[in-house]
Amino acid sequence: MLRRPPYPESRETRKESEKHVNKILDMHVIRKIGNNEIVEVTTPVLITWYDSKSRLCGDFRALNNYTKADRYTILRIPNALGKLEKAKYITLMDCMK
Repeated sequence: MLRRPPYPESRETRKESEKHVNKILDMHVIRKIGNNEIVEVTTPVLITWYDSKSRLCGDFRALNNYTKADRYTILRIPNALGKLEKAKYITLMDCMK
């Protein structure tokens, strides 16, 4: 189960976290869930910068135990272009390989 206890927060930090949550709720990035739903993939963490600005982040480390490594890595563009640079003709099939 991915459920983790929340990190301890002061009252001021809790109020600041709620401001951030309400802001992204208003933007429709997240939505409230019902009482019967349990969706806790991340533990919210409030990060305060040196200039006293804050940012809400998520701690997704618990999710790492449930994810599988990517079997098909993304092709690096410089490597792909390097293979094509000496080609005299390039067809659509060559580019899809």
